[in-house]
Amino acid sequence: MNGSAAARLRRLRWLLTVLFTVLNAAGLIVLAWLLVDQDREQGELRMDASLKEVTAAVSRLVQSSGDGTVVTAFIGQDQIDTSCPEFAVLPAGAGEFDPHFSRRDCAPVDRGYLHGLAEDSTASGREIQGYVPSTEDGLVRVVTKPFLNAAGQYAGAIVAVSDPTAELDRHSAFVWWVIGGCALAVAVVGVAGHLLSGRAIRPAAAALEQQEVLLAETAHDLRTPVAALRALAETAMRNPADRPDLLPRTVRLAARMGSIIDDLLVRARLAAGVETLAIQPVWLDQLVTGVVQETPANGAQVTVTTAPSAVYADPNLVQRAVGNLLDNALRYGRQPGSPAIVHITVAGGRVTVADHGPGIDASVAEESFDRFTSGAGSSGLGLSIVRWTAQAHGGYLRVYNAEEGGAIFELSFPLAQ
Repeated sequence: MNGSAAARLRRLRWLLTVLFTVLNAAGLIVLAWLLVDQDREQGELRMDASLKEVTAAVSRLVQSSGDGTVVTAFIGQDQIDTSCPEFAVLPAGAGEFDPHFSRRDCAPVDRGYLHGLAEDSTASGREIQGYVPSTEDGLVRVVTKPFLNAAGQYAGAIVAVSDPTAELDRHSAFVWWVIGGCALAVAVVGVAGHLLSGRAIRPAAAALEQQEVLLAETAHDLRTPVAALRALAETAMRNPADRPDLLPRTVRLAARMGSIIDDLLVRARLAAGVETLAIQPVWLDQLVTGVVQETPANGAQVTVTTAPSAVYADPNLVQRAVGNLLDNALRYGRQPGSPAIVHITVAGGRVTVADHGPGIDASVAEESFDRFTSGAGSSGLGLSIVRWTAQAHGGYLRVYNAEEGGAIFELSFPLAQ
């Protein structure tokens, strides 16, 4: 993969990761804000419910005579007077009575401030609830309840007060739990986004890698025949009448280059997944026999042993794959100074090509056939085409060495029922 393309893909991956993480983080932040706000409201509702229980109980203990006088003496006889939350019954409006404060201090609050709340509640005739400043640089929660005298006038208000420290601490802990959970979720989402973005651009990376491999293979496999063709052409130019053998050699070399280019195109189409297979029942034994008959032996000894074998395959691709195996055996399956000896066996949907060459290195035999190397040198794209053909048909290509020497290639295809 070239540097600029790789850099662009890396930037694209990080951009996708950041975008995915930011969008999910925004959603998590909104959800966290809603959870925190709801928890705060629920906490305030719980505190207000407790305070309203106190104001309701105290309002039942407040008595009013026929002349409008408010009596609070009965409050001191009830245990609520010594319980928390604390409260105060304060005159306001038409009320003329002594204020009553519960005998237990439960919240640090200025009593003068409570008088102001009672007056506001009595003047409006409505309950007041919320936070007010405490005497210790904090907040206290208050709920007021105005009450009427016997004449139907607002005579004062009951003000209940509670210390919200425990509830605020609980809410703060909940907020930190939410923040920690969101941070962990964002981290997980970021990692997942990075993995997903990598998976999303994997086809593009694979395509670029295939392009690079194809270019490298093209340069590698065409370099030698192009140089040889140029040398032949230069020799023919210098000796146009003395070397009549150069023209046939030039034609053969050009044919070899054409075959290499065809292999490159087939390899690229197979790697890109755009090659459409024309699967049909094929008599494998007849196809292999035809390939052997059409391939020049050039002095090599080629024997074929076949048994009727029908497979499901694309005949054109199979023909090319078998031709590549045979060409590989003819090129590299020989001992120095000796003609090639090749044995081909066809049976049970398998084509076995055995030669008498130097064999295959055991460590190399386990590698892929993208750039296969025999004992005599590079096999070019031939075996790569064979492997891709086998995989595309659901078959396999295996290679191993014979005990008496030489390499054995086994190509298998699914049998036709």
